[in-house]
Amino acid sequence: MPTRALQTFSRMVRCFGSQGAYLLAAGHQICRCRISCHGRRHYSFLLDEVKSLRAVVSPDISKIRNIGIMAHIDAGKTTTTERMLYYSGYTRSLGDVDDGDTVTDFMAQERERGITIQSAAVTFDWKSHRINLIDTPGHVDFTLEVERALRVLDGAVAVFDASAGVEAQTLTVWRQAEKHHVPCVCFLNKMDKPAADLNFSLESIRQKLKANPVLLQIPVGSGKNFTGVVDLLTNQKLIWKRKSTGDDGRAFEMKALDLCDDAELLEAASEARTALLEQVADLDDEFAELLLSKFSDNFNGVPSIKLQEAVRRVTLARKGVPVLCGSSLRNKGVQPLLDAITAYLPAPNERQHDLVRWYKDDLCALAFKVLHDKQRGPLVFLRIYSGTLKPQTAVHNINRNSIERMSRLLVPFADQHVEIPSMTAGNIALTVGLKQTVTGDTIVSSKASAAAAARRAQNDSGTENKRGENASIILSGVEVPDPVFFCTIEPPTMAKQADLENALNCLQREDPSLKVKVDPDSGQTILCGMGELHIEILHDRIRREYGIETHLGPLQVAYRETILNEVATTDTLDRTVGERRHVATVQLTVTPVDNVSCELAFTEELGPLSPELKAAMENGVNSSYLQGPLLGYPVQNVATLIQRVSIEPGTSPAMVSACVSRCMAKALKLAGGQVLEPVMSLEVTVGEEYLSSVLGDLAQRRGTVRDIQSRHDNKVLLATVPLAEMMGYSTVLRTVTSGNATFSLELDAYEAMNPQDQNTLLKRMSGLL
Repeated sequence: MPTRALQTFSRMVRCFGSQGAYLLAAGHQICRCRISCHGRRHYSFLLDEVKSLRAVVSPDISKIRNIGIMAHIDAGKTTTTERMLYYSGYTRSLGDVDDGDTVTDFMAQERERGITIQSAAVTFDWKSHRINLIDTPGHVDFTLEVERALRVLDGAVAVFDASAGVEAQTLTVWRQAEKHHVPCVCFLNKMDKPAADLNFSLESIRQKLKANPVLLQIPVGSGKNFTGVVDLLTNQKLIWKRKSTGDDGRAFEMKALDLCDDAELLEAASEARTALLEQVADLDDEFAELLLSKFSDNFNGVPSIKLQEAVRRVTLARKGVPVLCGSSLRNKGVQPLLDAITAYLPAPNERQHDLVRWYKDDLCALAFKVLHDKQRGPLVFLRIYSGTLKPQTAVHNINRNSIERMSRLLVPFADQHVEIPSMTAGNIALTVGLKQTVTGDTIVSSKASAAAAARRAQNDSGTENKRGENASIILSGVEVPDPVFFCTIEPPTMAKQADLENALNCLQREDPSLKVKVDPDSGQTILCGMGELHIEILHDRIRREYGIETHLGPLQVAYRETILNEVATTDTLDRTVGERRHVATVQLTVTPVDNVSCELAFTEELGPLSPELKAAMENGVNSSYLQGPLLGYPVQNVATLIQRVSIEPGTSPAMVSACVSRCMAKALKLAGGQVLEPVMSLEVTVGEEYLSSVLGDLAQRRGTVRDIQSRHDNKVLLATVPLAEMMGYSTVLRTVTSGNATFSLELDAYEAMNPQDQNTLLKRMSGLL
């Protein structure tokens, strides 16, 4: 087709809107022919495999896979996702993170920085399976994006840099997956790097993640000579022969291992397969029984399909994690990874959700992400657990107790979406028109369906509902971490104040980890975020997307406070309001405790308390916890015991709350204050020649070195450093190491600041320094 004609066709396709993308993809695939050479596989859609729009939208629930890609920074998540989309026939070319043309990194900030900032959902088909995939960030500042993605996913792919193994942020995302009981598949990426080490990566998974890696592939070649993998289930060799620099890796050779192959490879494959059979037999009783009964004379005679079924059972039971190898950037090993996703990760109906049983065929969905579109307004991502979702219908938000009308229903594909007539259970959908819904809300078809589900939940003999009728029929929301950085933000002029407030409201709805509050004394707007990069990205988005040139105050750290001593105090409030006199006396004790946010208890001598009085005293204590006696930061690690309460008739609960609050403030002040500062777990990977410079810099930052490990030609420095000392660390590290170092941070704990540093902080905060 001539170039001019091809350009004209592309413009025509774009005029059709979102459905044109499917026409273009279909036309592109029709032009491809199948390579039928001996022993060669060619993964792509053929003419008879192109799906109609209806077939793409409504697959059987057993054919759906909701998965997330999670990893440490720069392990290759986005590149792996890009290859999946290309090999499945949903993109026309291979995108590159460095070139800024990937599908899932569509934000301007992502393409400029070469990092993933917000999770992006894409939907595609692979071998009669529907895959709903979410590409998540790898930076600790955007850990909420990983949290809310894993909350609604059924499985995950953990990507590792084969030369580094388990890194700092890998630990964080793995813990998040463990918390939500998400089965995982591991992909050892970058096997083409000179320092790639299969055994080192497997050992780090065992030691650091406390997981049980089930090796399904071994690499063929190493470093630049990495050409493929050996599939241990089938004893077949998969080889990607690169013919030119433009080779896309779509075609590869698949042939059985034979005696003509390298003897060292044959021996390694034989040992690895024997180890695989033994490991799976130890983890799965059904497979062990099969081996001992039918294949006791020859373990290698077990059919590969039986071994695959056993690995699937082990994966779903979370007794082990399948491990595959490849190099996404070099287009090797991604197709077998897609096969593993469909073979080993669960379908939505294989995950246990009690709510599905109670709602039956009625709609039940969870809103897990909100985006703002200038043309469409709020776009709400929903995971559908039961029932069917249709546009132009009214839905009930249980959390907000409101009725909203959904105008349109879309299939998410990064920043391009396809409008559809309906969506069934097990899928992830994008909705337009839900203006009040926020992250964590439960969406049902009507109040009547929610009431019916509540009745079924109460009648369920295995359910003990102690939190009220609606508690058990509401899906658990997303756990939002507390912010650790804050700064002031101001508009360029007062005329822009309303626009800034609107922008911040929209951003808060999109990102629940962003907190905005107004200082009651100064009237300034305070921006609270998860880190320096988080605040920087938000500031840039306000400038680009909302056109407001805001000014940021200096970044500050969110400290906490606690007490040093146990103190008992008594306070009396005697106040006359109008003709009514309010008199209340409270005696309480505050005690320092370890690793507790805050506790409140009542002595038995008080006897039964009315709900109103108990709530008033709880409010008084909690209000005091919000503002510590030293610097006004929240108080933690304090236990409060209310010993005596004396109230004259006619005293209102509000006055009782005020009395308790005043008594608490007095007790906290007498108990002696202690500042707690956030301490970060730091991991620096650096060449040995720069190690002394990095250690010297950390010593000036009050850092404590925990360990120094060797990783190939580099040193890995593990340390704990106060967050206040880490501002601008990335710039300093680049300077002292000439750019030859990487680092990652993770919040470790809040620890007591030493007296000298605390005294310096108090002076600085009071303006004496």
